[in-house]
Amino acid sequence: MKKKSQIVSFWRVNIRKYPLSALCWAIIFYLSFFTVPQTELDEVPFIDKWVHTVMYGGTGIIMWGEYLRRHNRIVILRSTILAIIAPIATSGIIELLQEYCTGGRRSGDWLDLAANSLGVILAAIAAYTFYYIKRRH
Repeated sequence: MKKKSQIVSFWRVNIRKYPLSALCWAIIFYLSFFTVPQTELDEVPFIDKWVHTVMYGGTGIIMWGEYLRRHNRIVILRSTILAIIAPIATSGIIELLQEYCTGGRRSGDWLDLAANSLGVILAAIAAYTFYYIKRRH
């Protein structure tokens, strides 16, 4: 029972520390499983890949922004796991769930995972660059 209360406490504390990140992830989970309506933008080549890159990149920027606001330095191992590996792994899990658990309404796409990963990596590069420039001044 103690393990369960520690997990609940962990989530409660981190949602308070990183509310915008939590909101972005809630939006990503919602958008990942609702039925996408048809629009005129469907004609734009690779529009969904751009949307994935921007969505995960934007979430990554918000995550890094909240992290850097609360911490004076980047802890490389922890930030790599929480802000790079975890979002990419979550993206992979979402793609698998879309493929196997939506009854055909959504399909998993490995190119979506690649676009999501690109967004996460671009956000990390931007955050590290900002951090090191800020640290020099």
